[in-house]
Amino acid sequence: MSDAGAPPGLPDHATLLALAHAALADQLDRDDAAHARRRLLVELAHALGRPAGWLAATVDTPRLDADDSLSLPLRHLGHDLGSLRLGPLAGRAQDLAPLATAQAMACVTQTLAGLLLRERADRGAKAAPGSEAASAALPAATAIATGSTGQLLRAALRGAGTFVWEWSIPSDQLGDIDEGFEQLGYPPATDRRTQRDWDALIHPDDRSANHEAYLRHARGEHDLYEHSYRALAADGRWHWLQERGRIVEWAADGTPQRMVGTQTDITERLLAEAQAREAMARLGKIAAHVPGALFQYERRHDGSAHFPYISERCVALFGVTPEEMALDAAALVRRIHPAEREAVLASIAQSAAALQPWACEFEVRRRDGASRRVRGSATPQREHTGGTLWHGYFEDVTEASALAQAEHDKRLAEAANRSKSEFLSRMSHELRTPLNAVLGFAQLMAMDGSHARPAEQQRRLGLIRQSGEHLLAMIDDLLDLTGIEAGRLPLTPEAVPLAMLVDDAMAMVQVAAQRSDLQLVRAGDDGLAAWADRKRLRQVLINLLSNAIKYNRPGGSVRVVIDRAGESDGQNGEPAIGQVRLQVQDTGLGLTEDERAHLFEPFNRLGQARGKIEGTGIGLTVTRGLVLLMGGAIDVHSTPGQGSCFTVTLPLAPPGGQPPP
Repeated sequence: MSDAGAPPGLPDHATLLALAHAALADQLDRDDAAHARRRLLVELAHALGRPAGWLAATVDTPRLDADDSLSLPLRHLGHDLGSLRLGPLAGRAQDLAPLATAQAMACVTQTLAGLLLRERADRGAKAAPGSEAASAALPAATAIATGSTGQLLRAALRGAGTFVWEWSIPSDQLGDIDEGFEQLGYPPATDRRTQRDWDALIHPDDRSANHEAYLRHARGEHDLYEHSYRALAADGRWHWLQERGRIVEWAADGTPQRMVGTQTDITERLLAEAQAREAMARLGKIAAHVPGALFQYERRHDGSAHFPYISERCVALFGVTPEEMALDAAALVRRIHPAEREAVLASIAQSAAALQPWACEFEVRRRDGASRRVRGSATPQREHTGGTLWHGYFEDVTEASALAQAEHDKRLAEAANRSKSEFLSRMSHELRTPLNAVLGFAQLMAMDGSHARPAEQQRRLGLIRQSGEHLLAMIDDLLDLTGIEAGRLPLTPEAVPLAMLVDDAMAMVQVAAQRSDLQLVRAGDDGLAAWADRKRLRQVLINLLSNAIKYNRPGGSVRVVIDRAGESDGQNGEPAIGQVRLQVQDTGLGLTEDERAHLFEPFNRLGQARGKIEGTGIGLTVTRGLVLLMGGAIDVHSTPGQGSCFTVTLPLAPPGGQPPP
């Protein structure tokens, strides 16, 4: 798997360095550069998952060939040594960027070049001394490399901060150790050439673990000795060193005799990795306090994609872990609602093509079955690999979207309600004019004494007048209802003596009460006054009294009680605000709980629309609206078979007729 510093499609630096070290150890063991070179290419192909081979022709610079193969130049000690050719993955376009790949694989290409130069030197040594072939095989610069195999390969790996060592185990002598001391800033010392001398530089906490790593290899538990430890440098700092080696000679009794290996200073790399981890940890802490998910999204030029980084909030948003999304972006794509999936992918492709900011909103279905609305936004940048990398943010907008939709629906409903109110207001005014004419002529005909009319005609005139008055009452209620809903109903609040107002209202419904043999009663405090609009409060009382009479039973009663509803405590030195209560009690049929729930709905007569009792179905709706406009409240308590009690609560008029505070 690639690390954060390796281009996509490459193993991490430690894996590439291990390949180079293994090839070097093989050469030191066999003294066969051709074998080491072939083995290095085989292991490299296996690690990359794609073909890897050597071509004799050297390219000038790293390049991507027409067949999607990548060619890297091999040069060492001023000599062109051919090219490392990396083939594409089967069924997939090349995803290795030439320059970035060459930089990342420097330790491998330098080792491979050193091995090739050694092969050339070996061929020259086999040619006859002084012959033309020897001259061709051994140019002047190659003489540097022919002195020893170790010198050649050390030169090949020096650029990667690596040196070669050899250990004679019975004598404890270390060969080629001067570079190791030099790497730590010490001058060469002929008196320090044993493993014990070197162990003295190893951090005390790391010595036993390092020796145990060697013993595991010596016992045959591991093919290679491999370990990282701290060593004291000349400047007093601790350096991290990584060692790899192999025992290459054994005595007849099976005891190890000679061991060869490599050592690399990995201090800077570990520091960079630590800084990267620290930066990632800081980002993680910040991201943990962000309501959404921060992310990096990479889309390679072959179409594959993944999330190099996404904060832990992605689990709450999508029900998918960061590890799953780092491997394959499809883990998120599968969570997107199928109806929106193609549109989301198309928006990403469009953003990549135009390098324009990406923004998209879509629905995701988490693994727990919950659906959430998510909005994503990101800024793209073109990568040197040919792909595109976005830096962005996902946020959950489920509630915000629902609120916006509700607000939109509310505005539509308010607009429709205004249209309805305006229509009803216009139509009511248009109906009132011809209706007044009909009622007026009906009254004139009834009052005309010059013509004696049969009883049937008189009854018909009465029906015309009665129906017209009912229709006029409905129009008045409609006008009041539209005025209340539109907030255009004018009010003139004042101190209204309640006993006098109740008596006036009772007088207006007295005839209807007598027809049903009902008794009207007023009780309570005669001196209370409400702060209300006199005309509208009379309308409220008449509506409640009319209903109490219409829905009562013969011989029953309607009782109006006036009293105080209680007082609230004044604060900050202000006077207490009291309330007055009007209760209209009847002995009618009563209401069920379901009927009470729909009592104040307009045009809902609770099943009485086809009954014998006349009504518009909006009287109580208007009554409730008027009470609320006057700063009061209305409530109803009812028992089926026993009757109902409508309670109107209004502000108590303070002494002196001034408005309540």
